[in-house]
Amino acid sequence: MSITIPDLVRVRVQHPEAVAEAAARRARRPLVGDSGRLMIVAADHPARGSLGVGDRRLAMANRADLLERLCVALSRPGVDGVLATADILDDLLLLGALENKVVMGSMNRGGLAGASFEMDDRFTGHRAEDIERLNFDAGKLLLRIDYDDPGSLTTLESTARAIDDMAARRLPVFVEPFISRRVEGKVGNDLSAEAVTRSIAIASGLGGTSAYTWLKLPVTSDPDDMAAALETSTLPAVLLGGEVGGDQEGAYEKWRKCLRLPTVQGLVVGRSLLYPAEGTVETAVDTAVGLL
Repeated sequence: MSITIPDLVRVRVQHPEAVAEAAARRARRPLVGDSGRLMIVAADHPARGSLGVGDRRLAMANRADLLERLCVALSRPGVDGVLATADILDDLLLLGALENKVVMGSMNRGGLAGASFEMDDRFTGHRAEDIERLNFDAGKLLLRIDYDDPGSLTTLESTARAIDDMAARRLPVFVEPFISRRVEGKVGNDLSAEAVTRSIAIASGLGGTSAYTWLKLPVTSDPDDMAAALETSTLPAVLLGGEVGGDQEGAYEKWRKCLRLPTVQGLVVGRSLLYPAEGTVETAVDTAVGLL
């Protein structure tokens, strides 16, 4: 079955089983291919209510536009796969955009952006059993730790159990840790060398085994500090993109420098490639692939 974006609602209404059918017949590939590197496009922001890009507060709210951008990104040479929540991955499955791609399910989106309970980041997305059932390739979870917020303990415990559940199925799980704190009511992430180092140490020790755990890490405020921070763990790591503002070239240079470090295996980047400050999605994605 070949469908287009305008067909998605009709298919969902008339044949909801099509999602499971597409997942069952999807052609799969190894997590890490011949290049030995990973380039993953991320699009799990909307499920946490985080829809803004730069000064456009609802940039990611147009689902058809987002899907078009994702399909373009996934079609570019060197792009290995996508990280997203169930609604987006279901759409991409129906569109046939996930053939021979790495598919990563986003597991916890309960810490809604700006909510009083933001640090109690419960697992409201994919479960390990869902990722296994749908023949997806990996999971990803967000672990923000605020020493002043008891909700972080709930997140820590549920994260450990999710790591256990994924490892029991021999499925990789990418843990994205931050040391965070509220400033004037808004949660911010500390990217100092000490904070990133501490977050790596905490995340690496969660669960009953780390055999299937990867780290998804921000670049430290000073990229020269990243090498020392990564010495904290032997777990494989990918760099996350985050918001880069208008300095796209500066972001590329930081990624280029850190991609040379021995534990760094690739990039997971979302808004800065799907909604580049300058140029097209194709150009942004191709430039990021070139850094690998």
